[in-house]
Amino acid sequence: MFYTKEHEWISIEGDEAVVGISDYAQEALGDITFIELPNVGDVVEQFEHFATIESVKAANDIFSPMSGEILDVNADLEEEPGIINKSPYNKGWIARIKLSDAEEKSSLMTAKE
Repeated sequence: MFYTKEHEWISIEGDEAVVGISDYAQEALGDITFIELPNVGDVVEQFEHFATIESVKAANDIFSPMSGEILDVNADLEEEPGIINKSPYNKGWIARIKLSDAEEKSSLMTAKE
């Protein structure tokens, strides 16, 4: 698993990856009340806005850790965005991406970093 400085995470599996926000980020946000998901088929660029998340404290942009095409989104979050608070690394994933540039991984941080 790799991370951005803005606390998004990415789990890479071959040329696909799953993206979400870190436990630290969901805790800082507080109770999540809404998420605007990207559309399947959207092309996203590394470190560019691709989703928006709202909580009782604030609204924040979510940035894509790597470039690629959105293959799937976690539609469960539309009905129950609080899943991210309960399970940010498992059930609270946001999108699955078909990666377009594996070399971008070098711009991300490890958990230790």
